[in-house]
Amino acid sequence: MEARRTVRLKVNGVARQAAVEPRRLLADFLRQDLGLTGTHIGCEHGICGACTVLLNGEAVRSCLMLAVQADGAEVATVEGLAAPDGTLNPLQQAFREHHALQCGFCTPGMLMAAYDLIRVNPTPTEDEIRAGLSAVLCRCTGYQGIVDAVKAAAAQMRQSR
Repeated sequence: MEARRTVRLKVNGVARQAAVEPRRLLADFLRQDLGLTGTHIGCEHGICGACTVLLNGEAVRSCLMLAVQADGAEVATVEGLAAPDGTLNPLQQAFREHHALQCGFCTPGMLMAAYDLIRVNPTPTEDEIRAGLSAVLCRCTGYQGIVDAVKAAAAQMRQSR
């Protein structure tokens, strides 16, 4: 067994640390060591996108990264979207209003990918939303509710800036 390494990072704005085996995936670290179970693990190959989180502001697949690679980084998970008092982020609220939640398995990854998309492109077209979310696979829907939710959230987030 390899020696454990201490990983220190900021998750959803809170400094966190834990000793982990060097081979521990970031997704497993978030779920098992930090108790942030919103990040889902689907394919473990980086294909499905269910494990999408933001690392230093960029969308990444947490099933393809080791926790030790995130040492010193800032990570945002789906749990960090809502305000501390539980008020939903405009994106979460739009998913709720547009019935974009479906079964919920891919929803956290979809929310994080959509959040990253809106960050990069605050005025996405429907085609840009579809392209931006194409990296997160959902088997429950035809995506229209999700596209509508992202479009509505982008408009609301632009107005609140």
